[in-house]
Amino acid sequence: MCGNNMSAPLPAIVPAARRATAAVIFLHGLGDTGHGWAEAFAGIRIPHVKYICPHAPTMPVSLNMRMSMPSWFDIHGLSPDAEEDEGGIKRASENIKALIDQEVKNGIPSDRIILGGFSQGGALSLYTALTTQQKLAGVVALSCWLPLRNSFPQASAINVNKDIALLQCHGDCDPLVPFMFGHQTAEKMKTLINPANVTFKSYRGLPHSACPEEMVDVKRFIEKQLPPISTE
Repeated sequence: MCGNNMSAPLPAIVPAARRATAAVIFLHGLGDTGHGWAEAFAGIRIPHVKYICPHAPTMPVSLNMRMSMPSWFDIHGLSPDAEEDEGGIKRASENIKALIDQEVKNGIPSDRIILGGFSQGGALSLYTALTTQQKLAGVVALSCWLPLRNSFPQASAINVNKDIALLQCHGDCDPLVPFMFGHQTAEKMKTLINPANVTFKSYRGLPHSACPEEMVDVKRFIEKQLPPISTE
């Protein structure tokens, strides 16, 4: 329905080195594309895992003086009380759910798929995991926040992913999405999913970016949640 109408090119993909029995769908941040993240995952690839890094459509972004850039949804501000683009967030989430459905049709069960993202992409991955009816293997949320966080107290009760594993990472010198936002998001997530499954890692001196130590932690998380299975 609305799954293929994003005005964006096909995702950047790192194919599995052998037959793919699992997948990671990872969403880039504001103004970026999936190519850099595809390169990053190529450096930590696991042989049976396919990595899919879609590109956001281009749209005017209020935060950046309405300049057009790749963006999953509009952002009005980065403060906790900033107005949020509810319609845009929900539309973007439906597109990501359609991407998950496509991988299921390709033969990878949803519970062998990890959803993740950086910054705005991480925010969208958290929102999608909490609203989808697709049971996922895990979520990786880097340098991000939970959008529409006040809409969840009642919705989480029926969420199929209430026992999902979450790895949340954040640099303690982030000037764009402050470390405190990340920490508060992790505490909020502990009220929405099994708190024992929430891992929050901080990185000393890291600004609004990723680092090699963080990517090693991401790889370990993926290895744990998506172990190889016999394809015989």
